[in-house]
Amino acid sequence: MKLIHSIGMCLLAVTALAQTETDTTKTYLDEVVISVNRWEQNQREISTRVAKITPSIIQLQNPQTSADLLGLSNQVFIQKSQLGGGSPMIRGFATNRVLLVVDGVRMNNAIFRSGNLQNVISLDASAIQNTEVVFGPGSVVYGSDAIGGVMNFTTLTPTPSNSGTKFSANAFARYASANEEKTGHIDFSIGLKKWAYVTSITKSDFSDLVMGSKGPVEYTRPDYQVRDENGNDIAVTNPNPNVQIASGYNQFNAMQKIRFAPNANWDFTWGFHYSKTSDVPRYDRLILKNTSNVFTSAEWYYGPQKWIMYSLQVQFNQHTAVSDQVKLTIGYQDYEESRHSRNFTGGNRNRRTDRYENVKAFSVNADADKQLNEKANLFYGLEYVTNAVSSTAERVIITDGTVSGVSTRYPDGSTWRSMAAYAGLRYAVSDKWIVNGSARYNHVYTYAPFDNTYFDFEFSEATLKNGAVNGSLGVVFNPTSKVKWYANASTGFRAPNVDDIGKVFDSEPGSVVVPNPTLKPETAYNIEAGFAGKITRGLNFDMSAFYTLLDDAIVRGPFTFNGQSQIDYDGTLSDVQALQNISELTVRGVQLGLRWDFANYFQVATNLNIQKGEEKDETGETFSPTHVAPTFGSTRVSFTNNKIRLMVYANYNGEISYRNLSLSERADVHLYAKDADGNPYAPAWTTLNFKSSFMVAKFVTIDAGVENILDKRYRPYSSGITAPGRNFIFALRVKV
Repeated sequence: MKLIHSIGMCLLAVTALAQTETDTTKTYLDEVVISVNRWEQNQREISTRVAKITPSIIQLQNPQTSADLLGLSNQVFIQKSQLGGGSPMIRGFATNRVLLVVDGVRMNNAIFRSGNLQNVISLDASAIQNTEVVFGPGSVVYGSDAIGGVMNFTTLTPTPSNSGTKFSANAFARYASANEEKTGHIDFSIGLKKWAYVTSITKSDFSDLVMGSKGPVEYTRPDYQVRDENGNDIAVTNPNPNVQIASGYNQFNAMQKIRFAPNANWDFTWGFHYSKTSDVPRYDRLILKNTSNVFTSAEWYYGPQKWIMYSLQVQFNQHTAVSDQVKLTIGYQDYEESRHSRNFTGGNRNRRTDRYENVKAFSVNADADKQLNEKANLFYGLEYVTNAVSSTAERVIITDGTVSGVSTRYPDGSTWRSMAAYAGLRYAVSDKWIVNGSARYNHVYTYAPFDNTYFDFEFSEATLKNGAVNGSLGVVFNPTSKVKWYANASTGFRAPNVDDIGKVFDSEPGSVVVPNPTLKPETAYNIEAGFAGKITRGLNFDMSAFYTLLDDAIVRGPFTFNGQSQIDYDGTLSDVQALQNISELTVRGVQLGLRWDFANYFQVATNLNIQKGEEKDETGETFSPTHVAPTFGSTRVSFTNNKIRLMVYANYNGEISYRNLSLSERADVHLYAKDADGNPYAPAWTTLNFKSSFMVAKFVTIDAGVENILDKRYRPYSSGITAPGRNFIFALRVKV
């Protein structure tokens, strides 16, 4: 494995970004992207880094969730607190500092938190047509939260037919051994002259995940909680400590789209998305023990995560005095989540706390594009977003069903609104030089009413009104059709949401976070430079270097509540904390990669991501940020022809020593291995993997693979659940 790692590093010392396509006639610069300004653009015209994940690589790799799909880029780091999760980290930022966009609709809502999020798994990986990741602040086009980057998902799109009725269908059944995954999927589309339809349905069931057999013993599950026949919670020995008891869950997804294109000028697309999980055990809390080596929780699970989205996109294509294309995108989302926990010991061991959240989000985006002359292209738009938050809670005595009240996680009846206008200009100075400039004004309103039933707040409500101006300026130099140099400077921001100003929750046992209605926005300043192109026949190269400063960063720190540094929360005396603008965060890094088509049908691809960060508090003390991932990358050798695809690859992560762990991660001792001094740290790891796809008949394909062939036991940085051990994957696909 060390040899594989060394080979990858040597290749990376030479160059940069791995491509997922194997078409040797094309380069990275020939790709078309839509994420940067919401309209199609060639890569050679944009001055920022964009990664694409194509359907062909999704089929070969068979990701179980959309979080796993993002990881296929080998440029987005994925953290998991439980099997039913996946929190993307981009350039040292994560959670509510990165933005999710689905079919042009903003997915981030008013309760996206600074802690790890699993909302991305609501998207069906089997219904995604194209994925683009824009790195660095995307706040000019996308507004608040787009600091680390934007993940833009385009789901299956129906296509009208100009030559009679067209029908196509795709179905597969998949099994994976590490968690006994059983997934069934079907999608079909119908194309008429003016109308088109697409339907997608996926059902997945995941059992408890089995980790590898070779690695740190700290990651194993030697015992687990059960409730005996006498109604007592007890710990029992796990007959196989590599099985992560209480990690399995299941999920259902459905999607429907209808498209109407009456003529060349008008195009209407209506979409419906539905996703629902079962209860999802929060594995990192279930393995947590106190200083007496006793479990802290008898139960800790997320209730069903439910997401519904309706969208309507209207596009008008006609040259007018003010536009060539106009796109109107209307979205409505209804999102539900809940948390359920019960102590393992103590007087509250028979009392379960249930907290329920619901967010209803409505958004309107109007985007226009206008070619002013042969050199200048103008794009501009307006956006309006509003969120309504409902939060309820109750306590249940599980022995007799008695229900009583308890404090809610968020102020019930809170609202969050955003209004914005933006404009950008792409100007071709010459055949080789392009300048991109854009600016956006955003106004964000946050309101939270506070209930004094359970806490004696010093305030009855909080209202924040924040305005921000963001901009970007970039330059692109194309000395030839196969080479691009680029540089840009940009700013981004994140306005406090309801989660920031109004949440009451236990960040960890013994600590409680209380509201802080005095927060102000955090602002990001970013510079980036890069190169992409074909160096010689068959050899493609890409690299980018970046530096981001986040000022007035919102972080958790010691606080007081009515003058007290400790209060009782759910029966536990807890230290008081609050989110505050008390930090400055810097992240710098390099993203590198290489694609070498060294023979007919054969390709080597490799990439590496190196990030370093530093966080400085108000006293000037510095420490490591939480979401800066370790050095990570991948090296792949593949063979592709018309009927067969084969890939052997190694994924690797660097070490994060105890000295370089953030303070919050050091506190989560139970998530990490121990170094020679007994301190927590994240060891380096490498896995060897194999994937294949065989077209056995005109309409039938078999996908087979083995992940983690050497059965390594490893846990990705900051994760609460150990990664799969040796994992056999088999999928049967039928396409007509």
